[in-house]
Amino acid sequence: MSGHSKWNTIRRKKEKLDTQRGKIFTKLIRELTVAAREGGGDINSNVRLRSAVQIAKDSNMPQANIDKAIKKGTGELPGVDYEEAIYEGYGPGGVALLIEVLTDNRNRTTAELRHVLTKNGGRLGEAGCVAWMFEQRGLLTVDKDKVDEETLMDTVLDLGADDVRTEESFYEVSSAPEFFETIRNGLKEKGIDYAEATLAKVPQNTVTPENKEAGRLLKLIGVIEEHDDVQHVFSNFDAPLELMERLMS
Repeated sequence: MSGHSKWNTIRRKKEKLDTQRGKIFTKLIRELTVAAREGGGDINSNVRLRSAVQIAKDSNMPQANIDKAIKKGTGELPGVDYEEAIYEGYGPGGVALLIEVLTDNRNRTTAELRHVLTKNGGRLGEAGCVAWMFEQRGLLTVDKDKVDEETLMDTVLDLGADDVRTEESFYEVSSAPEFFETIRNGLKEKGIDYAEATLAKVPQNTVTPENKEAGRLLKLIGVIEEHDDVQHVFSNFDAPLELMERLMS
C-alpha cells in the first residue's frame, strides 16, 4: 500500500518547489476546472471541488488562481474543455500502471503515452486489464518529526482511519474515501501538519521487481508524470524507501 507515498516522499526531496510550482499549478488548475464543470462551483455541495480547492491551498496556490479556474469550469470565464480518461498498462517487470489524465485531445495523448511506455520498457493495455487491482483510498502522510506514533494513532483512528503504517521517515494514514476530509480537517484542528493528503488508487497487492527493472520503472513513472496531460500515476510497485531513493539518485 505504501509505494505511492514512498514515491511522493522521494519527489518532495528531489524537487525544488520554486521550479516545479508552474507544472504543479497547471495540473491543479485543470482539476479545479473539471471539478467545477462536473459538479458546479459551490464547494459546499461539490465534494470533488472541495477536495481540489484544499489540495490547491496546501500547494500554496493563490486564491485568485483558484477562483479563476473554478469560473472557467462553470462557464463564467472562457476555458479549455478537458476530457477525463484513464489509461491502463504495464511497466518493466510487468508492474501494473493506472494513469489518470485530463486532456483536450485524447488521440494525441494516447499516441504520446503509448510512445513513452514503449520507449521505456512498458506498454499500454486494454481497458480493465489492471483497474481491478486498485481501490480508491484516502491517504495522508505525516513526517515522523511532526508527531509521535501514539498521538497520531489515537487521533486518526477516532476520526475514521482504517490503518496507520510506519515507514522509514513517515507515517501513512489510510481510510475509506468518505472519511478522508474528516481526517484531514481533524489533523489540522490538532495542529498536526501532514506532508501529503490525497485520494489515490491503491493496489490490493504489491510487487517488488529486481533492482534493474525497478530502476527502469521509476524512470518510466517519472517521465509519465512529466506529461502535461497526466494528473496521477498509480502502480502496484513497492520497495524499501532506501532502495527507491538510491535508484532515483
